[in-house]
Amino acid sequence: MKRTLIAAAVLAATLSAAAAQSFPTRPITMVVPFGAGGPTDALARIIAERMRGPLGEPLLVENVTGASGTIGITRVARAAPDGYTIVLGNWPSFVVASATYNNLSYDVTKDFEPIALLPNNPYIIVTKKGVPATNLKELIAYLKANGDKVSAGTGGNGAGQHVSGLYFQKSTGTAFQFVPYRAGSSDIMRDLVAGHIDLTFDQAISALPYIRNDQVRAYAITGKTRLASAPDIPTVDEAGAPGVYISTWFGLWAPKGTPPEAIARISAAAMEAMADPAVAKRLADLGQEIPPREQQTAAGLAALLKSELEKWTPIIKGANIKTE
Repeated sequence: MKRTLIAAAVLAATLSAAAAQSFPTRPITMVVPFGAGGPTDALARIIAERMRGPLGEPLLVENVTGASGTIGITRVARAAPDGYTIVLGNWPSFVVASATYNNLSYDVTKDFEPIALLPNNPYIIVTKKGVPATNLKELIAYLKANGDKVSAGTGGNGAGQHVSGLYFQKSTGTAFQFVPYRAGSSDIMRDLVAGHIDLTFDQAISALPYIRNDQVRAYAITGKTRLASAPDIPTVDEAGAPGVYISTWFGLWAPKGTPPEAIARISAAAMEAMADPAVAKRLADLGQEIPPREQQTAAGLAALLKSELEKWTPIIKGANIKTE
């Protein structure tokens, strides 16, 4: 009997190892719940390209937009839990949306398997070139005097730019109007450059190319330290809005019930991608900060999601942000 149990255990371990080695046998779809050309999409394509080597199969990036990322996330929640459909989610889509939507068909803590924690980046406060304020203190004064005439682009009610804007308003006593964009950052930055809107709070990965090309004006980084890739932009503490810290982090998730072997393979590939100096440089140039390796794991992502939900849910509920 004992020998039979040992043999069964050995066989199970062998089969598990074989499954881990054989996965994947076809391309993996990485759902990006935001528009092409935006910050989440840019990160996804950099990471997906490098993950192909260790996985032996390509990752096909599929943009599924709408409802602050919840449409794409719903698609993954309902997908077969076989490792071949994953989602690249972030702070707005996994934390903010969970606190603002009353009718989500999924629970981010119960219906997904965490895979890996990816880079993060702070937001940058930017305006069109025509805004007369030359620094953040002047911008705050301008908004207090002209808030009814100022428009701020967001990815929709409850999107990262929206929550950031509300948090900024409450912290500084300012006011301005919000303009929603279905595709998020790509359309927001286009209209900001064209002068159709006045202001936005967007992730560094999206805003930096326009700042470097002198197409928009940057006022502050919503982080505690300056970005190495943009050292001339002051932090909110330095510029006049102390403590307004906002950062979007990214992660990979799979549907609940995805085999551990598949999770492990994808996680290892993501971590290998972030360890690549060429990838790290590309991400740094976009304002992205790679977390310490011990935090990049599935367990690290699960812990971060838990702590972020505990931090932001009361803030969002207190601001009475609701999305049907």
